Order: sequence, then C-alpha cells, then structure tokens
Amino acid sequence: MPEIGETLREARMRRRIDMTEVETATKIRAKYLRALENEEWDLLPGPTFVKTFLRTYAEYLGLDSRMLTEEYRQRFERPSTQDLTPISASLGRRGRRRRARLLALGPVLVMVLGAAGLLAAFYVLGTLGPDDETPAGPNRAQDPQPRSQSDGDREPERESPRKREREQRPRRARLQLVATADVYVCLVDAGGRQVIDERTLSSGTRTRTFTSRAFRANFGNGNVRMRVNGRNYPAASSSDPIGYRIAPGRRPARLADAARPDCSS
Repeated sequence: MPEIGETLREARMRRRIDMTEVETATKIRAKYLRALENEEWDLLPGPTFVKTFLRTYAEYLGLDSRMLTEEYRQRFERPSTQDLTPISASLGRRGRRRRARLLALGPVLVMVLGAAGLLAAFYVLGTLGPDDETPAGPNRAQDPQPRSQSDGDREPERESPRKREREQRPRRARLQLVATADVYVCLVDAGGRQVIDERTLSSGTRTRTFTSRAFRANFGNGNVRMRVNGRNYPAASSSDPIGYRIAPGRRPARLADAARPDCSS
C-alpha cells in the first residue's frame, strides 16, 4: 500500500495544484500541508489536528479521507499509557498506597485513643469523687434567669461576600463565538455533545448562542472572540491551535493540549 504522504503528493501533482492554492482552499497552513506529504507528524500540533488536516486535505484532492485517516490511526497513533499498564501492576500499586495510608494514620489513631482514655478517666473521677459543700447564700434556684433576646431583637446574620457571590453566580453559560478572521472551531458542551463539529468560521461570522453548564473549545488559532453571558473575552493571540474551558461566572480558562476536545472521531 502506498505511503500516506506519497498518496497525497501524487494526487496533488496529478491535478497540477500548487501548495498555495491548497492552503487558500483548505485554510490549512502550507507548512502543515508539507508535513502531511512528508509524513513529518512531529511538526503537526497533535494527533487530533493530524486527523482533521488529513481528512480535509484528502477530501480536497478527491481521495478516500476515511481510509487515509484509519491508516494513520493504525500505523502511527500510540495507545495511551493507561491502556498499556497491566491490571496486576495497577492493583499492586493500589495495595501499596492503601498500606502507606494506614501506616501514616497509625500515630493519629494512637493520639485519638489516648485522648479518649484521658477524658474517660476525668469523667469517672468527677462522678465518683466527694460532693463539695454548698456555699451559704441565696438559693440559686430562685435567681432570675437571664432574659434572652426575643426573635425580634436578634440581629440578622450577615452573609459572607463569598457565599453571596456563589448564590448570585449564573448556573449556565450562554456562549456565542465571533470570528475575527478565519478560524477552525470544535465546540463540546457539558454533556459531551459536539455543538460545533469541525467548522471553519470566516472573518466576521457570529454563531448562534449556545447554553450549557460548561463548554470545552478547540480553536485552530486565536482569531476568535468568546461572548459569555454578555461579556466579551478575546482568545490569546496564537497562530497554533488553542483550547479553552468556558464556565458561567468566570473568565475562560486555557486548556492543556491533551485536554482540548477532538471532533474528528
């Protein structure tokens, strides 16, 4: 079977298409297109964008994008470290961690038991010891009880600013994206649903307003502005892919590369 990069290059040369034409049509930078043709996967932003760029490039050249993407998965994607960890080793580590926690709690349990023993001894001494003589003076039973404040006189409890802020914080995020230039978008809501599935927004495009408890976004670059519950937050200036977590009542937070959502699967 021909190599992936060789298949892409031959199809482009057969159609006599220049690399700049492909870049303009697919919105994929030329250096990434050359990396696909040379199979230089380390020069690409990550497996998610490799599959996305590969699918887009293959469809533009009229090739079977699904076959090429599946071939890349089988030949070049590595299984995660968690998949390679034997079950027995994982169980062994859990047992060692449990024993370490029990050893760490040993001194604490000794102190708690000692304190309980002292309290019990004081209680027994106080109960069985001789009664003190009642001092002379007025009968304490006849002393008037201190007047408690009525419900109407009590000062209302004050709420802390942090508690009041939590109660006033909106429960759901209303999100609209505005493209300041051409930008690739993958947007996933709190339930894992892909509300924007690998769409390239042209400059000035405004999406409809989406509502969810939270969102995770994967942008091809920083050419986008996030409008969250009426407030505008521009993405960081970047020519490379960038991800955000968007939640109500706070600024969008940058995501690590491994945490960006993948709409290609």
